Amino acid sequence: MLSPDGLHGETSVLQMLDMPDGEMAESIATWQEGFTWLRRPEIISIAAVRGAAVGAGFQLALACDLRVVTEDARFSMREPILGLVPDLTGTKPLVDLVGYSRALEICATTRWVTADEARDIGLVTAVVASDELDGAVADLAAALTAPIYGAVTETKALLQSASRLDLEEQRLAEREAQVRRFRELASLMGE
Repeated sequence: MLSPDGLHGETSVLQMLDMPDGEMAESIATWQEGFTWLRRPEIISIAAVRGAAVGAGFQLALACDLRVVTEDARFSMREPILGLVPDLTGTKPLVDLVGYSRALEICATTRWVTADEARDIGLVTAVVASDELDGAVADLAAALTAPIYGAVTETKALLQSASRLDLEEQRLAEREAQVRRFRELASLMGE
C-alpha cells in the first residue's frame, strides 16, 4: 500500500514518482485487486461503517455488496483535492449506485455525504445507532445466509450482469442460472 514515508515495506509517494509509468500502473493494479475480490459472485459482502470513510475507505465500502452505517458515518472522495483521482475501483459502483451526475458531484467537489443522505440516495443499505451496528450487520448476514447459498450467489451474478446485458441476453443468463439451480437441487435430493 502507499505510505507517505515508505516505512514497513510500503511504497512511498516519492518512490511512486520515480517509477516508470507502466510500473506505477502495475503497482496501482495490485492495490485494485484488494478492492475487487469482494465483487466476485460467490461472495456476498457487507461493509459496517462507523465514522468517516474517506478515499480508500469509501472505495472499500463501495467494493462491498451492502453497506450498513452508523448515524455518524460520512463519506468523501478526497483524492481530487489532492490533485489525484479515485483509483481503487470505487468509481463504477458509485455511478451504479447513485448515477453519473451525483457521483461526479460527490467526487469533484470532495464534499462529505452524511449517513442520512447516503441512505436517501441509495448509497447505503441501512443507517443504525452506533450501539446497534454489530447486531444489524449480524441480522443482515443471517438473512443473507438463510436461503440456499447457490441461489444467492447466482442471483448476485444476475444482478451484476443486468446493467450491461440487453433484455434478451439477460433472459438467457437467467435461464442458464435457473438450469444450474435445478441441477444442483436435484443432486442434493439424490444424496
